Amino acid sequence: MTSHAGAADLILPPPPVRAEGVALFLDMDGVLAPLAATPDAVVPVARRTAALKAVAGKMDGRVAIVSGRTIAEIDRIADHALMSASGVHGLERRLKDGSIRRKTADLGVARALRAFQLFAADRPGMIVEDKGVSAGLHYRQAPDQAKAAEDLARRLQAETGLTLQPGHMVLELKTPGADKGTAVTAFMQEPPFRDAVPVMLGDDLTDEYGFEAAAALGGYGVLVGPKRPTAARYRLDDVDAVLTWLEAVAEA
Repeated sequence: MTSHAGAADLILPPPPVRAEGVALFLDMDGVLAPLAATPDAVVPVARRTAALKAVAGKMDGRVAIVSGRTIAEIDRIADHALMSASGVHGLERRLKDGSIRRKTADLGVARALRAFQLFAADRPGMIVEDKGVSAGLHYRQAPDQAKAAEDLARRLQAETGLTLQPGHMVLELKTPGADKGTAVTAFMQEPPFRDAVPVMLGDDLTDEYGFEAAAALGGYGVLVGPKRPTAARYRLDDVDAVLTWLEAVAEA
C-alpha cells in the first residue's frame, strides 16, 4: 500500500451523486453497517436492503459488496440484496451469474486458527472467527489484550507466510494472493462492470487497496468516517450518510 498525505492536508468533499456510467464497490462494516461488539451482532436492516436494491436497479447491476466478511455473511447482513460480492478480502468472489470463485486455503490457516483458539480460551471477550481461507481474532471486547494479540499474530505471520490483515479491533491471518483491490480489478474486467467508472466506498486500511485500484482504473475512493491519511478523493461521515448518498444515487 502506498503512503498518502497527512490527514490535516486533506480536503475531502462529499462524492458527486451520479449513477450513469459508474460502478459501485461497497465495504460492509463501517460503511453499510455500523461496527458492532461482535460480528454476529450486525443484522439486516430494511433501509439498507432497500437502498442496495434500488441503486443496483438504477445502475443495471453495477454494484458489488467487497468485504472482509465471507459471502455467506454478506448475504445475511445485506438480506441477499446483491448478487455480485467479494468476501474475505478478495479471496472469494461471486459473479453476477451466481458462480463463486474461491482461493484454496493455505495450510497455515489451520495452524493460525488453532493458535488463536488457544489464545482466546483463557481470555474472556476474545472471539475467534474461522473463514476457511483465513482466521480472525477479534479483541473489541478485550481491548487490554491488543498488544498480546498483535504479538501472536505477527509471530504466526512470520512462521506461516500468511498475510496479516489488521482491521477495526481485529487481526486476520489470511491466505495470500488477494485483497479488496484485486477484487475491484477483477470485477471491472467483466460485465456489467466493464467500461464503467469504479467508485469504492470504505472506512479502514483494508479499503485502501480498493481506493488505489479504483483510482488506477480511472475512478476514485470514498472514505467513510473521520479524516485520516488515505488514497480516497471524497469522504462521507458515517453509515447513515452512506445510505442517504446511495438513496440519492438511486433517484438521480
